[in-house]
Amino acid sequence: MNGKENVIKDKTFKFAVRIIRLYQYLCNERKEYVLSRQILKAELQLAQMLKKRAEEYQSRIFLIRFQFHTKEAKETHYWLRLLHETDYIDRSSFSSMINDCEEICKILFSIIKTTRINKI
Repeated sequence: MNGKENVIKDKTFKFAVRIIRLYQYLCNERKEYVLSRQILKAELQLAQMLKKRAEEYQSRIFLIRFQFHTKEAKETHYWLRLLHETDYIDRSSFSSMINDCEEICKILFSIIKTTRINKI
């Protein structure tokens, strides 16, 4: 596994911790249970699946799975935007989390692009 996959694993783990804390805040302080569950599910799926990718780096399904991970990251992005637009999270928290999410998306796109180039 190259450095980009290590970086994405670390970043998604840290981001998952932030999402869990956001979920706890939304449930405990804002009494919001539906949207918070959706964002938690999307991000934890991404973090869990990326953890497994290290063993599959050379497999043929690697690229397909990273494309799916990108879909999960985009879904997390969507839920963050929705939570912000409905005033469940403030501007500062939203900005910080959306930047992290976008950085994860960019790294995933870079991994996909590099993998495609190297497989040609």
